[in-house]
Amino acid sequence: MAPLDRFPRFPDFQPVLDEAGSRPAAASPTHETATDSALLDAYSAAVSAAVARTSPAVAHIRVERAGRRGGARDGAGSGFIITPDGYMVTNSHVASGAGTLEVTLPDGRVLPAEMVGDDPDSDLAVIKIGASGMAYAQFGDSTRVKVGQIAIAIGSPYGFQHTVTAGIVSALGRSMRAQTGRLLDNIIQTDAALNPGNSGGPLVDSAGAVIGVNTAMILPAQGICFAIAANSAERVAVTLIREGRVRRAHLGVGGQDIAIARRIVRHFALADESGVRISAVEKDSPAAAAGLQVGDVIVAFGEAPVTGVDDLHRLLSSGRIGDGVDVIVLRRDQRLSIPVIPRESARR
Repeated sequence: MAPLDRFPRFPDFQPVLDEAGSRPAAASPTHETATDSALLDAYSAAVSAAVARTSPAVAHIRVERAGRRGGARDGAGSGFIITPDGYMVTNSHVASGAGTLEVTLPDGRVLPAEMVGDDPDSDLAVIKIGASGMAYAQFGDSTRVKVGQIAIAIGSPYGFQHTVTAGIVSALGRSMRAQTGRLLDNIIQTDAALNPGNSGGPLVDSAGAVIGVNTAMILPAQGICFAIAANSAERVAVTLIREGRVRRAHLGVGGQDIAIARRIVRHFALADESGVRISAVEKDSPAAAAGLQVGDVIVAFGEAPVTGVDDLHRLLSSGRIGDGVDVIVLRRDQRLSIPVIPRESARR
């Protein structure tokens, strides 16, 4: 290796001097480091405060169901208390069909619970423990949730009780299907890690308000998890506590999504190029009484266009029970308006 004085010189190079003619001191990372530390401390403080506010209301749920051959099958999930007298929200897929429900509270108490109401179509259930003066979580307004804000999940993944994970809200307005096949709307996507056992636990914001009910993750993907929006969960929970069930209207048809040829869309001045083709009509159903037939294509329900089965599910709300409505169908070369009176679904 050549001596240093043999390397080429750069005569045009001039050192940077300050106004006094002195070389400035090397830049110090102290301020930047202090700023980063303060930000991290603020984030940690926000998460810790939210957890401290909400975790006393979060419980582990053990479920025992009758097995097919007479034995018992154990399951587990999470839930959170929403009233001082022990009403709890969890997922339907956690608590549905339980022979025995057992809740482990943060203070170590193990209490039996009973089913108050179950709604598989929204994947939500309410159970109750016999206790009073309980710490409880409060629902926030999920319409004010923003993409990128802090999201904190609390639950019992794989039986590790009161586990906390944190991330952000990744997306809003997602849709997913309940086990019944009904579409769930306004789903919150988060990258806060969820695992089996987190189901039914709360997703909370930095203030500790519940913004969602953790319900699903995509395996083997990482950081793609979903929660039922708080406004939907609160509405269903209140209904289950008051009535024990969620009432939904029923037509009594089976159907499938179908594309409609553009010439037919133009001829009948339809709003969309798809509808629901009726594949079955239940006996003694509102659809049968109204005269709907297999092969009819439903294109509108009242004033609302129907582009698929999911549209029908949304439109058949509890407010439609006993309320006459004109169902617009295409039957061969005709566009018909058929009055139907939906009834309450018999499913509980």
